[in-house]
Amino acid sequence: MKRRDFLASALTLPLLASFAGSAFAADALTVLLPPWGTLPKEMTDRFAKDASVTLDAQTLGWDDIRTKIITSMVAGTAPADATEVDWSWVGQFGAANWYEPLDDKIDKAVIADIPTASIFRYDGKLLAVPYSNDFRILIYNKAHLDKAGIKAAPKTPDELLAAAKAVKSAGIAEYPIGLPLSATEGTSTAWYLLTKVFGGDLFDKDFKPLFTAKGSGGYKALAFEIGALKDGLIDPAATGLKDVEVQEVFKAGKLTFDVAGWAGNLSVYSDPAKSQVANDVAAALMPSVTGKSRTFGLPEAVGIPVGAANAKAAETFITWLNMPQNQIAAYETLGNLPPRMSVLRTLNEQGKLKQGDVLLEQAAVVEPLIAQGTPGWYPQFSTAVASAINQAAKGQLSVDDAITAIAKAAVDAQSN
Repeated sequence: MKRRDFLASALTLPLLASFAGSAFAADALTVLLPPWGTLPKEMTDRFAKDASVTLDAQTLGWDDIRTKIITSMVAGTAPADATEVDWSWVGQFGAANWYEPLDDKIDKAVIADIPTASIFRYDGKLLAVPYSNDFRILIYNKAHLDKAGIKAAPKTPDELLAAAKAVKSAGIAEYPIGLPLSATEGTSTAWYLLTKVFGGDLFDKDFKPLFTAKGSGGYKALAFEIGALKDGLIDPAATGLKDVEVQEVFKAGKLTFDVAGWAGNLSVYSDPAKSQVANDVAAALMPSVTGKSRTFGLPEAVGIPVGAANAKAAETFITWLNMPQNQIAAYETLGNLPPRMSVLRTLNEQGKLKQGDVLLEQAAVVEPLIAQGTPGWYPQFSTAVASAINQAAKGQLSVDDAITAIAKAAVDAQSN
């Protein structure tokens, strides 16, 4: 990979200079991240050289990381020196005082360049710094649409279903629509996204559910998923697939639509070394029933657990990770869209941001999932959402019963 030289940046020079002659504890710096955040060896070797510290990069699944963090912190032991902190964990982890505030430890100019950093504040304190500017966008296989005689990407859910049926009827893809339906977080977030596609929101300002009525966005979203499954447009095996596994199916050319596509994955999908659809992948704004595309951000960050053995080295790692050249390297190798807006604009200006104009247009309308912020009870609620949707997909619950179960889970989560 060609390394971009951004060392002339006024922000970057002082950060690199801070590494010079640095030395940390003899023990390795342990960093715990999911597969899409685990850096390639070229980057970890470069960090170890720049910072003069051995890096022990550990990888676990997203759900497994959360479990390990909770188990470790309850036991009074940090799970690693630096860990994944998802946007959805902020309320829970902040209330428990499990993460070190970073306001005085990370360059303020860097934080100001990352709009999504505000999502990781709890009680005014910055608990983690984003490494992935994740938001959702419709990703599709243009070759499939061309073969089916479809000239434009769908702009509404009905157009999406019609396109999928045309692709299936033509024998181009047996199951054109890619959506996870397992009892995992990716299933929950896909439903949240479709709720916005259908013009709805999850809660009102008092956290009362807005998805129980048959005409609501949330109800229509679940009915859409189950209907597409019953119509043979979604693979029945999706009941056992996580979102990252659906992405592998798309890369193999077996799907037409990655409906809840990660924006940064466009770089991975378009890489011939990693994808069989590199020449066919395209992106479009999320479909909408209102004529105005809606999506939400799901940024992921790195934080330092209280009690971390190498907290100072962890600060250095977070600083290093947010240098422009490292954000670009992570984008090119992992598909993590840079959270720094200056880096994102640079990539687009240089023609290195796949489908950059579409991405920037979608980015302009990114919303938080919950307008008033992620509550501490969100993980409990979202786990129940995934379970109910999975049961509905398996035919164990009707759409009505699944929606009722989700609404009850919201009430129960808030009362506990």
